Amino acid sequence: MTDPAITKPGPDPVVVAIDGPAGSGKSSVSKQVARRLGYGYLDTGAAYRALAWHALERGIDTSDAASVLDVSGDFDYAISLDPDAYWVRVGASDVTDAIREPRVADAVSGVARVPAVRESVNALFRALVARSGRPGVVVEGRDITTVVAPDAPVRILLTAAPEIRAARRSAELTTQDAATVAAALHQRDASDSAVVDFLTAAPGVEVVDSTPLDFDQTVDAVLGVIQAALSAPTVDPLQTGA
Repeated sequence: MTDPAITKPGPDPVVVAIDGPAGSGKSSVSKQVARRLGYGYLDTGAAYRALAWHALERGIDTSDAASVLDVSGDFDYAISLDPDAYWVRVGASDVTDAIREPRVADAVSGVARVPAVRESVNALFRALVARSGRPGVVVEGRDITTVVAPDAPVRILLTAAPEIRAARRSAELTTQDAATVAAALHQRDASDSAVVDFLTAAPGVEVVDSTPLDFDQTVDAVLGVIQAALSAPTVDPLQTGA
């Protein structure tokens, strides 16, 4: 059910931009926030994973930027913005589960660091939000608050201490111990931070540190930031002499 206190009228969907490092809970928290608000949910990382899957299926070396750019030309991508009916497709293939495979995860950074690919995919994200038909969309990923939606009315950096992120991710991946997961998270953060800065809040971005919080408390904290941002009065610069 939509909370009327944090629903803004208007022709364009409200964008809630959420950044954060691997294992910070961006996806699960963003999905629940979207449910609570009646908003759409956009997992931007899925696009890069899907493109990595697409490249691997065609035998492309994802460390070769030229090859990645070439294969992206026939990348037929679709994603659901419904947090309760989430799916990802490439052409006729449902890749919702396939893009979470380790081989795809290992290839994502190579795909995501190609500037022309990022530019094209970012334009896709904006188009998906614009035609969502929802009152708002929670958009989560790596550079959402600074590049994809720098003018969003709500911008949040969701983070947690490294050991907490590793413990949470380890609990999800029963086949790996905390030390292995921690090493993988560190490697992914190091690789991805060479492309975008998602560990430091840009000016105007609100930080939500979930280290001392459980899942429900984190969701409530994010909802609190959204409510405060959308309830703030809009200042007309013509009336202030600016």
